[in-house]
Amino acid sequence: MNGGLPGARLRHVTEFIDDNLGRRLPLAELSAEARLSPYHFTRLFKQSTGSPPHRFVVRRRIERACALLIEGQLSVDAVARAVGFRTRSHFSMVFHRLTGSPPTVYRAFASVRDTDGAVHDHVAEYRHDDVESE
Repeated sequence: MNGGLPGARLRHVTEFIDDNLGRRLPLAELSAEARLSPYHFTRLFKQSTGSPPHRFVVRRRIERACALLIEGQLSVDAVARAVGFRTRSHFSMVFHRLTGSPPTVYRAFASVRDTDGAVHDHVAEYRHDDVESE
């Protein structure tokens, strides 16, 4: 297992994360999904994904939030709750740190379309290395 988590376990854990973004995802639960101790899970997960589990989860939350904001069906508060943040302010701070824009600005720019109907990319590209704890 020197190369990280086996593919099936990694897929299982990442699907579990994606299916449960709206709630707390403690390390103990993620490691149990992979059938490993928290220490070994963290080490192998980082080898497999390039990120520790917590950063990976936060990044997935923000990626899902971006999609929800672009859809425009939910308020920013509802998006924050849907992706597992308890407060709008914490969500906004993390979202801004990772995307370079506050959620409201991201939504506004994402809704601006060019003549072909494509969404303009006015926000900073994800800064995956800048993810900090949620």
